[in-house]
Amino acid sequence: MVIPDIWGLRPLFSDLCDDLAERTGWSVASFDPFAGVEMPGADDPDGFDRRVGALRGLDDESLLADAVAAAGATGCDRVGLVGFCMGGMYALKASSTGRFGRIASFYGMIRVPADWEGPGQGQPLEHLAGRGSTEVMAVVGTEDEWTPPGDVAELERAGVEVVRYEGAGHGFVHDPSRPAHRREDAEDAWRRVLAFLAG
Repeated sequence: MVIPDIWGLRPLFSDLCDDLAERTGWSVASFDPFAGVEMPGADDPDGFDRRVGALRGLDDESLLADAVAAAGATGCDRVGLVGFCMGGMYALKASSTGRFGRIASFYGMIRVPADWEGPGQGQPLEHLAGRGSTEVMAVVGTEDEWTPPGDVAELERAGVEVVRYEGAGHGFVHDPSRPAHRREDAEDAWRRVLAFLAG
C-alpha cells in the first residue's frame, strides 16, 4: 500500500505503484486521501496553503479506514505500507490499525504540524504507542525541517528503525522533478525499504 504526499493521488504515484509492482512482483495499491474534495493543483500559486486548509479537515479514523479497505482490495493477507511526507505521517499513524505487518515512512511528520491540526487528528507518536507487533522504519534527511532531530530521536525511543541521510532535505526520494531529489540516496533508501518490507 502507498499513501501519497500532500498533493494526493496523481500520475507520479500511479507510476510509482506500477514501478514497485514490476520491481517486486507484489500487488501495489494506493488511494486518494482527499477523495471527493475539490483540491488545487501544484500549478496553483496558493495550492499548498489551500491543501493545508483541507488537511485540517482530515479525520484519522476515516483516512486509516480507507488504507485498511485498500489493503483488503489487494486480496493479500500480508500487507506492507509506505507513505511520503503527509502520507508518511499517516503511515506512522496506520501502525495502530493492526492491518500492516511492516510500515516504512518516507520523511513523514512525527508530530502534526501546528498549521495542520484539526479535531479529527491524533499524534503519530500516540498511534505508534499502540502498534503491537507492527514493525516500522522511517527514512529521513538530516536537513529536513519537517522532521527535526528531537522528533526523530523520539521515533527511535519509540522503537522505530530510523535511516538518516546526511544533508538531505524534505522529499529527496519519491519525485525526481523536485530540486531536493538525490538520486543515489533515493536508490539506497528504496533498497533498504524494499528489503525491510520483504523481511
